[in-house]
Amino acid sequence: MNKKILAVVALALVLVLGLASCGGGTKLTMGTGGTGGTYYQFGAILSQYVERNAGVGCVAVSTDGSKANIQGIDAGDYQLGTVQSDVMAYAWNGTNTFANDGKVDSFRVIGGLYAEAVQIITMDPAIKSVADLKGKSVSIGAPASGVYFNAIDVLGAAGLTENDIKAQYQSFNDSVESLKDGKIDAAFIVAGAPTPAVVELMTTSAAYLVPIDGEIADKIMASCPYYTAYTIPAKTYSGQETDVTTITVKATLIVSADTDEETVYQITKAIFDNVEAITAEHAKGAELSIENATSGMTAPFHAGAARYFAEKGVNVESK
Repeated sequence: MNKKILAVVALALVLVLGLASCGGGTKLTMGTGGTGGTYYQFGAILSQYVERNAGVGCVAVSTDGSKANIQGIDAGDYQLGTVQSDVMAYAWNGTNTFANDGKVDSFRVIGGLYAEAVQIITMDPAIKSVADLKGKSVSIGAPASGVYFNAIDVLGAAGLTENDIKAQYQSFNDSVESLKDGKIDAAFIVAGAPTPAVVELMTTSAAYLVPIDGEIADKIMASCPYYTAYTIPAKTYSGQETDVTTITVKATLIVSADTDEETVYQITKAIFDNVEAITAEHAKGAELSIENATSGMTAPFHAGAARYFAEKGVNVESK
């Protein structure tokens, strides 16, 4: 073998070793949500910490949200995804938005992340309660999306159906633009507060939040255990002078069941060992905790995540 060939082989070996040393052998794609929502921004930050600390490449991509992320993992397009805890339950049990598609069990839980508030946004001063949505043009999310079913639950608790409103089926960003243009009267947005699209709207327009409280909230939580009460603190948004009571589901990070245990252990560790640093980059990091990560899950954990939480003194169901 001449010197030129030896040099090429040596260079190739260096490149291979270099890629291996920085996690180049494994590449993960994380499905998040629309660019105007919290999933996308927070998912991008989490992917950076995974890449820096877990020894794997990781990139967050914008998607249509929870159902698309579960289906993407099932199809092998994504390995990680952020999802609403209720949509995760629908997939695992083959109900609601997954009733026609059937049960999906190709994912496992890494952990709960933060509260996703069910927010009703309006610029119409006549709308002060859920009941006031009757006869109004209201965006209730994409058909069969998590937001859609949250909206149906809230309307139902107030004695309303989809037919009692002029239903529009729009994304976060489209809902905000339609509110600005006067095309709709209100919109349901389910995301961590403050939600980027809502921040933008309430900073530039006279918009406000409609509470989901009292008997309506009690009915929802009694019939659907994945909902809990939640308060959006005053000053969360521009012009929001008082606390707003609503309900919430939980943003959850899931992973393909086929991902090896050590990789998932390192991903879990990369996130939950760096809560302070993540919080410095995004306010929702403050909700990351072992308790929040392991409570209220409606699907089993991945063995790698279960191993990490066991080291922290919390045992979870894995499969």
